Amino acid sequence: MSALPKNVVELTQALVRIPSVNPDGDPGTDGIGEERCARFIAEFLEASGAEAFLDEVEPGRPNVIGRFPTNPSPDGAPKPRILFAPHTDTVSVGGMTIDPFGGELRDGKVWGRGASDTKGPMASFLWALHKMRDEIPNLPVEVHFAGFMSEESAQLGSQHFAKHHGRYDLAIIGEPTSLKTVFRHKGCLWADVHTSGVAVHGATPELGVNAIVKMAKLVAALDSDFRELLAEASGADEWLGVSTINLGMIQGGTRSNIVADACKLRVDIRTTPGLQRAGGALALLTDFVQRIDASARVTVASEAFHLDTDPANPFVQKLIAAGAELTGAPWFCDAAFLAAAGTPAIAIGPGSIAQAHTKDEFIAVSDLEAGVDFFRRFLSSLAG
Repeated sequence: MSALPKNVVELTQALVRIPSVNPDGDPGTDGIGEERCARFIAEFLEASGAEAFLDEVEPGRPNVIGRFPTNPSPDGAPKPRILFAPHTDTVSVGGMTIDPFGGELRDGKVWGRGASDTKGPMASFLWALHKMRDEIPNLPVEVHFAGFMSEESAQLGSQHFAKHHGRYDLAIIGEPTSLKTVFRHKGCLWADVHTSGVAVHGATPELGVNAIVKMAKLVAALDSDFRELLAEASGADEWLGVSTINLGMIQGGTRSNIVADACKLRVDIRTTPGLQRAGGALALLTDFVQRIDASARVTVASEAFHLDTDPANPFVQKLIAAGAELTGAPWFCDAAFLAAAGTPAIAIGPGSIAQAHTKDEFIAVSDLEAGVDFFRRFLSSLAG
């Protein structure tokens, strides 16, 4: 690091200017992988007094971990541990209308991919920790930081961390939540529905069986009857509403003059605790599909858990007391994987989720500064 950023805005700009696009799908750039960003963060953490290291999850794709020094508690008892944990990867830059890695400061905003999701919130974490570096050792908690790779696809970083680094008393996951405490969020099932047919020459389609036509019947049913069934099974959650389905991608056939012998539909089901209690999304989907087409199959592409952290957790209560009211979210994040491994977790950060993944992503300077003030206030309240 040639020179330390002078404020949270400069830190956000520096982070945005380091390409760290998740390589899955079509990244829209050669600037993929999280290693450069992780190394920058490690240097900043060390400049803030923390011990920092990279923990490789996949080749060239590490988590970055920082541990701030801590003085013994007066009674000698182990201190509770809290974790600040944003993610270092971003989504694709394809179709953006601004320089994705420009980090331009204009109209009171920092512009670029990740400004909102989630390099801006991460900068607020890091700058608050930097400003509190002399006070952190005497807090009645240990303070750690983890920058997770791969949150935007597969969540490999948080799963690896949960497996290898033990439990915390609270994990504070960085996401743009308008500084509200997301203690409940939906889970997500990505599943593939497969139909099969018999391939013949396109000139004699009556001799074959068209898998696309079979899928068309399922598409209509999933977009109507199953959508209603899903909402009924999940019930109306006070914070999350009902479970939903999106029919996201479809692939079928090999040539226009061949009757399609296979078709695949990718669905995205956002799940609630109520749906899980009703048997889960996969069982409901599989039963529905096979009642319409007994030869169809359902396979799991990936599954993320819902989050349901007890708001009575004393550290969650400290967040609320510092001004971060409770809320729920329809999306999911790394918090769920830490919670599944035994660490109570919430998501919080400055900025709006409405700006995440957009073609002209930005975060307001005032939001960044409010984030720093909030996290300093939260940390200071722990001493009281």
